[in-house]
Amino acid sequence: MSATLPKSPDALMTVRERHLKVPIVLAIAAAMLALLLLALPRDGVTTFDFGGASSARVEVPTAVTSWILVAVMVVLTALAALRSWAYRTVPLWLTIPFGVLAITAFLVWAGADGLVPLTSLLVGVISLSVPLVFGALGGVIGERAGVVNVAIEGQLLLGAFSAAVLSSLTGSPLVGLVGAMLGGAMVAFVLAAFAIKYLVEQVIVGVVLNVLVTGVTGFLFGALLVPNEDLLNSPERFAPIAIPLLSDIPLLGPVLFNQTLIVYLMYVAVAVVAWGLYRTRWGLRLRAVGEHPQAADTVGIRVNPTRFWNVLLAGAIAGIGGAYFTLVSVPQFGKEMTAGLGFIALAAVIFGRWDPVRATLAALLFGFTTNLQNLLTVLKTPIPGEFMLMLPYLVTIIAVAGFAGQVRGPAAAGKPYIKS
Repeated sequence: MSATLPKSPDALMTVRERHLKVPIVLAIAAAMLALLLLALPRDGVTTFDFGGASSARVEVPTAVTSWILVAVMVVLTALAALRSWAYRTVPLWLTIPFGVLAITAFLVWAGADGLVPLTSLLVGVISLSVPLVFGALGGVIGERAGVVNVAIEGQLLLGAFSAAVLSSLTGSPLVGLVGAMLGGAMVAFVLAAFAIKYLVEQVIVGVVLNVLVTGVTGFLFGALLVPNEDLLNSPERFAPIAIPLLSDIPLLGPVLFNQTLIVYLMYVAVAVVAWGLYRTRWGLRLRAVGEHPQAADTVGIRVNPTRFWNVLLAGAIAGIGGAYFTLVSVPQFGKEMTAGLGFIALAAVIFGRWDPVRATLAALLFGFTTNLQNLLTVLKTPIPGEFMLMLPYLVTIIAVAGFAGQVRGPAAAGKPYIKS
C-alpha cells in the first residue's frame, strides 16, 4: 500500500474535515417527531386561527398533514447530510425551514380537533422574550468587552424594582423606564468596579450580586412596598401603540406593530447594537479590548475605561428588560419576579455565539417554548404536565449543548487586564 507524497517539500497538503453535527441533530429531531406521531397518533382536524373573522381560519387533516411535514423534514435532513458529506456547510435556508416545519408539524398534532390561535401564540412569544432579549444584549456587550456578565439576573430584578417605585411615585412610566436603566447600570457599576479595578473573579462577583439584589429587593418589598402599595407599588404602565397601516397586516401586524414603547425600543436596540458592533469605531474598540487587550492598548485604546463604560451600558440595557416586568407585563413588583430569566439570557448569549442577532433569536426560541407550554396545556395534549413545565429549560439545554457546540467566546472574556 503506497501513499501519495507531495512532489516537492514546498507543496502543501489541505486537510478537509466533515462537519456532520447539524445533519445528525436534524435527523434526531425528525426521528423524535416521527416516534411521537407513532406512539401517540391523533386523528381529526386541526384549525389554525390567524386572527380576525372566521374566514381567517385554516383547517387541515391532523394525521396526513403531520406525516407530510415529517417527510419534507426528512428530505431536508438528507440534503443537509449530502452537503456535509461533500465538505460544505449547511446553510440557513435549510435549517430555518426545517425548524418551521418541525414546529408546524408539532402544532398540527397537538391541535387535533382543537383551535390553535397563531396570533395569540406569537404575541405571547414577543411578550415573554422582551426581558430575555434586553438581557442577552447586555450580556453580549459585556462579554465582547471582556467582562463576563453573570449579574444579568440582578440587573433585571433591580430594574423592575426601580421602575415600579419611580413610576408609582411620579405617575410616569417614562421616569420608571429611566429608573430601570439606572438600576441596571448600578448593578453593572459594582460588577465593573470589582472585576476591572480590584481584579476580583468576575463570575463570583456576578453570582454574589445576584444574591445581593435578590435579598435587598425582597427585604424592601416586604418592608416598604407591601405596607405602602398604593404609593410605592402601583406603577403607571405603558399602553400599546398601534402603528397605522402596519398594524393591519394579517397575523404579523398585531404581533409586531401593536406593541408598547419598550417593545419598539427592543427592535431599535437589536438593530443598533448589531450594526454598531461591526460597523462603527465603538464596535471595533469594544471587540478589540475583548479579544486582544494588549494589542488594543498598543494602538492607543484605553482598555479598562473602555471595558468599564461598556459594562455600564450593558447594565442599562438589561435594566430596560427589567422595566418590562412592572411597566408592561404585570401591574406591580413582586418578590423574585424575574424567576431566573437572567440566567436564560446568559444561555442565549452563548447559544447566539456572542452575536446580537443570534442571541435575540435564541431568546425568542425560549419565549416560544414557554408560551408553547401554556398553549399545549390548554389544548389538553397527551403529554405529562411535568414535561410541559420543564420544556422551556429542556429546549435551552439542548440548544446550548447541541447546536452551539464548541463555540469560542471572546478570547479575553473573564481575564482582567493589567497594563505592564
